[in-house]
This record gives sequence, C-alpha cells and structure tokens, in this order.
Amino acid sequence: MAGVQDQLEIKFRLTDGSDIGPKSFPTATSVATLKESILAQWPKGKDNGPRTVKDVKIISAGKILENSRTLGECQSPLCDIPGGVTTMHVVVQPPSQEKGTNFLLHTLLSNRLF
Repeated sequence: MAGVQDQLEIKFRLTDGSDIGPKSFPTATSVATLKESILAQWPKGKDNGPRTVKDVKIISAGKILENSRTLGECQSPLCDIPGGVTTMHVVVQPPSQEKGTNFLLHTLLSNRLF
C-alpha cells in the first residue's frame, strides 16, 4: 500500500545558498529524474546554470548520487523523520572544454615550450 512513507519532501540547496523547492517525490524516483526537475526549476537569471543533466551533481549525506539509483536506494536514515524536509546540495559542473586547453597550457609551461 503506497502511503506518505513512499514520498520524500526535498529541497535542493544551490551553491549561492538559495533553494529550489521543497517538492515531494516518490521514493521510486531516479536521481536522473531529480536532475531533470532541477533543470526545469532552475531560477532564471542565475549565472552559470546547468545546460544538461550531466552538468548537475546532487550531494546527499556527503555522497554524490548516481543517476541510475532511486531516492529509496539513496535514502539516509535522517530522511525517516515524518513530515521532515531533506536538503540535498546541487553543484553545477559543466563538462569543461577548457580542460584540454588547461592541460595543454600546463604541459607547455611545465616543459617550457611556451
């Protein structure tokens, strides 16, 4: 029988201290779906927002959550407080195209080829 226990109230804390949510999610919700929800609710006008789900990292209880896992699988014992809101931290880490450039620059400088 599905009930309130099968739902988690979650708010997502952004790096600037602002929040998205809280919003209720079923425990069967995948982390990838949470990321899609974050993308859809991302505050307009914030700099450096995520462009894709791959840009978003969700951290709960000190662990980066994997896309293929469900909320139920990632649930911390602290989430068992009835009526409580779980805070998950969101980090935007866009795939860096500059990574190769930085590596190349570092290599050139360290080998004095520049």
